[in-house]
Amino acid sequence: MTALQAWQSFFSRSLATRLEPSDFESYVQILSTKHPLSASRTSDLFLRPTETNDISLDPRVVRYVQVLLDLKLVSVPSVLRTLWKVSSFRDENGHQDGQQKVTIGGETGEKTAGKARDEGKRWNNSYIAEETLFYRLTKYISSGTAPHNTQEAVELVMVCVQWMRTVISVQHAAQEMLGLAQTHTAEMTAQNMALGTLVISAVENGRVLHALGKGNVPKPIRKELKDTLASFVPLLLQSSPQSAARLELFRTQTILAIEPVDKKERAADKEIEEILEEGMPLGVESMVVGDMPIMNSRAGLYVYLNSLLVGRPLIDDNAIFAYLHNRYQGDIQSTLIDLILAAFDVLANATFRNERAQSITILRSFLINKIPLLLATLSASLFPPLTSEYCITEALGHVDTNAFPTLSGMFDESSTTNNMFSDSVRQDFCFACCLHGLIEETSIETLLGDVPIQSLPAGGRSLKEDLVQQCLSDPERTEGLIDELERMDGNVGAVSQAITEVITRLCANKETMSLKSLCSQLARKPSSLDVMLLFDKPISILQPLCELLDNWRYDEDQGEYQPVYEEFGLILLLVLSFTHRYGLSVVDLGIRTQDSFVAKLLNQGHLSRAMDDLTEQEQSHLDGWIRGLFEVGTLGDELMSSCPPQDFYLLVPTLFHHIVLARSTKNLTEDGLKSGLEYLVEPFLIPSLIPGITWLSSHLWESRGDANACVAILTALVTNSSSNTEASQMLTAILNIVAKNLEHSLRWLQRAEPSRQDVEPLSKALRPSLGWERRGASDHTELESWTSSPGGGLVVAVKQTIANLVQWSLNPGININPANYTHRQILVGVKMLSAKRILTAIIEEVKSQTEAGNGSIVLDVASALICAPDPQSWDNGAPGIDVLGTEPRPLQRRMNLREALKNEAEAAPKTQKTDAFHAETVVRLYRKVEAQLQMPQQTLMSHDAMDINQALDSAALDGAMAGVGSLDGMGGNDALGMGDGMGDSDLMHGLMGSGTDLLDGFGPGELGDGLGF
Repeated sequence: MTALQAWQSFFSRSLATRLEPSDFESYVQILSTKHPLSASRTSDLFLRPTETNDISLDPRVVRYVQVLLDLKLVSVPSVLRTLWKVSSFRDENGHQDGQQKVTIGGETGEKTAGKARDEGKRWNNSYIAEETLFYRLTKYISSGTAPHNTQEAVELVMVCVQWMRTVISVQHAAQEMLGLAQTHTAEMTAQNMALGTLVISAVENGRVLHALGKGNVPKPIRKELKDTLASFVPLLLQSSPQSAARLELFRTQTILAIEPVDKKERAADKEIEEILEEGMPLGVESMVVGDMPIMNSRAGLYVYLNSLLVGRPLIDDNAIFAYLHNRYQGDIQSTLIDLILAAFDVLANATFRNERAQSITILRSFLINKIPLLLATLSASLFPPLTSEYCITEALGHVDTNAFPTLSGMFDESSTTNNMFSDSVRQDFCFACCLHGLIEETSIETLLGDVPIQSLPAGGRSLKEDLVQQCLSDPERTEGLIDELERMDGNVGAVSQAITEVITRLCANKETMSLKSLCSQLARKPSSLDVMLLFDKPISILQPLCELLDNWRYDEDQGEYQPVYEEFGLILLLVLSFTHRYGLSVVDLGIRTQDSFVAKLLNQGHLSRAMDDLTEQEQSHLDGWIRGLFEVGTLGDELMSSCPPQDFYLLVPTLFHHIVLARSTKNLTEDGLKSGLEYLVEPFLIPSLIPGITWLSSHLWESRGDANACVAILTALVTNSSSNTEASQMLTAILNIVAKNLEHSLRWLQRAEPSRQDVEPLSKALRPSLGWERRGASDHTELESWTSSPGGGLVVAVKQTIANLVQWSLNPGININPANYTHRQILVGVKMLSAKRILTAIIEEVKSQTEAGNGSIVLDVASALICAPDPQSWDNGAPGIDVLGTEPRPLQRRMNLREALKNEAEAAPKTQKTDAFHAETVVRLYRKVEAQLQMPQQTLMSHDAMDINQALDSAALDGAMAGVGSLDGMGGNDALGMGDGMGDSDLMHGLMGSGTDLLDGFGPGELGDGLGF
């Protein structure tokens, strides 16, 4: 079904059911996302006569047009132009306005289609509808809502001239109007008055005046505007003298004052051309660039998936579905096959590259636990004879048997292939697909080439709701659930979201004891954090925890305070683990208040404060902690009851500063130091080592004079061999967080003082924790290999990577390894060289490959590189907060490749004169990127996307009860009358990700720059 047919069915159905404008607004946004239609064709569809009605326009249509104007699906000029084409005035005029005049004002340079359209059906009586719409369009223009840009202002002038000329022609043909009934004469007069009001609002609009004054409106049109007004004003003198006076003032004074200086014709044309190039917002869209054949290469989706998983998992089902829909244009079969292949390719590539074990684990979990969920939603739009099993079979037939052997290949001793996965990823994937109903269990043997050696999970498919109830009724079940995050059986999605839901409920109920155990276990298993981000955004996991920590208060009957500190600290440890592993900011955590404890800790928690900057209460707390740790030798309830945990953690850097001073000045002995620090490695205080060690790392850079004291403290903390197993595991989790910065400081100290013998043991203890972060950063060896590329360093490496991706796409054989690729190369290139320079390299390679005859493939690869999300701009829609200031301010970040491409495209019309090939390449790439990144309306959330069929059927029933009419012949059970292709499974599943087989939709997480210690 074409887009026009879908819109026609929707429009007919809406009128038949008398659909309310509010419901119409909701549904038309979804429809426009699935089937975009130009403003002119949309206006034609809604305003032209129908086969069943050519008398007058349905009043309900006028309200629908208002909705379309508000949503910018039609424009004021497009509505006016369509009204003119189907107006009763033109019948009265006997078509004497002339075909050569009709072409004025064609939208975006498009000519009207000649006599075929002129001779189309018109309304018998359109005067009342035209009067109503003229007044409503006047309101849009007068309020400044329209026109939206200079191009639209020019079109508005053109269509106003067209309307006035038609009315003038009718009035001059007085002898043909003598036979009209008086009612028509009155209606036509009222319409003329409304037209006069519309023209006044247009010529007094600021953007129209600017277009006239700057010469954007061509000189012949300006002249015709003045001439037409001279004939139109007398028609208004009797019916509307005030309007006539305002138009005459504009004609005789205003337009003469603002009109450009009349130079030689050639100079005027040159000036208009320069204005069109530099001032017209739609200059890029107006460029005529030949399209290349669309080719969805194997490398394109491979690059996109790689970017999602190279660092923090940037998984958003809605964004993925929108990208796939835009890329494949509704071809579900190709979407399913290519998505499966790309996921296998990404995993195989990571293995060939010898990526870290944590990277292999998350990629494998994505393939086995996430991909089947996406396939389940997408396959709901398949129609017989196509099935998901057929698509999976086709995809697995192209999967590399060297990297992912079949069962028979795994046990073939004569095989020379290197079987990388002895436990068979292929088998795990098949059973996960079977679990979600994508293939039959009896088909697995055929797909694997032998009898499988495993089976479906004993409990079948897990449901999030059931798991949540099990955890709430049995807290120990939660610990087992965390262990299940490591499984590769297809049930991990439900497990992950159940854990997220349990965290939310425990936070809401302030069940901190159960929450402490859950957070502690998660913090000790960093790979579990990666898996959870495959199914939820950070904000949905961390916002409840941050709110709990920010609003933490002692109970009135609080007995012991040490358990409270322990619960608070271990919950905070999970938040800091997420924050430092992925470089999250306060915005990513969902923090919106300036007095947030977590925000203060992330932004200032590594800073020591002078005594003069502390309040009297803070000085008292600091004194109490120093005495408790190093003098009294015990931490009593009195100290902790007077100092809430939030206050303590913000004092930790200052506390460590005083410890360093005491040790440096010999006021604290070595034994006294070790004795006091023993408390800080106990479970109830050990998370405080994060701000403490972070401050020590910074202080080593700032003050070498205190290096001995700092190293002594670090040695006592880092090399502590506690007999407490839980404390030892917590220390490992903490070292993961602080190891990178501390190792840098220790390395600097060792270079500054080569003779030191106490640094190497510390560095050795930190090595197992290095590389714990997942931020898409490159290590030194990898970066050096790129920057040392002959002939241009990193830029040449990027070009070579693109060339390799193109060559692989040209020859994607079954057992050919995927192109060697990591998206870290693009991320580090943008960070080191800027997005503009990397974009230049991409464009140069696109031009080179295009000249070699690979234009379609390289365009697909380049657009995938630019469409690929990065953590800094991914889902970055909300302003951050300035916890040090008084007002919110947006987070600053680097320009990304998409923004750099937009800037380059805006300059393309000017570049076209000197380098047409470059300009066309840029525009072609820009249009492809923008088309693939087009997102549904942000206001349409998954939980608001109700079943359209049910809604319209309900509306139809209400309309029938009200005597609107029968629904016979309108499409049967298909309430939209659009056929199977426009049902709920197609419209909602492909765009909104609301299939029942996919887990709950994701919340609108906001992402900004990474902040931290």
